[in-house]
Amino acid sequence: MRSLVAYLSYSGNTKEVAEIITDQLQTDNVTVDMHRIGIDYPIDASEYDQIFLGTFTWDMGRTPDEVKDFVQEVGYKPEHVAVFGTGDTQFGGDTLFCRAVDKLSAFYHSQWPGLKIEQSPRGSQEHVVEKWVEGVLHDVKILA
Repeated sequence: MRSLVAYLSYSGNTKEVAEIITDQLQTDNVTVDMHRIGIDYPIDASEYDQIFLGTFTWDMGRTPDEVKDFVQEVGYKPEHVAVFGTGDTQFGGDTLFCRAVDKLSAFYHSQWPGLKIEQSPRGSQEHVVEKWVEGVLHDVKILA
């Protein structure tokens, strides 16, 4: 199985989540490519069995423009997209917390709930990321 972990990170929090996901996938013998949205060359989504798409939420619940550009670059809606992201409840409370994750999950009709991490995944939230990846991988293996 081949997976892509594509992410946008300014503060480093979303990158940390992407790295945990990548480590978890590699531990499960999945071939993984990491893609820094807005930095790396465009990808061919059809080369991947699973795509993990990561973003932060900003500006009152908005999805960053770079992530929107990435979605347009892909050009279609791949079937197996799992969305993760980071955010701050201090900016907009629970209503706007990781709203970009909700929007992208709905756009892709993702079969997995979006993973939402408060700021950094360090500490107890690392386990949350690992359990989420386990769940996604379990479902993907059943579908394969």
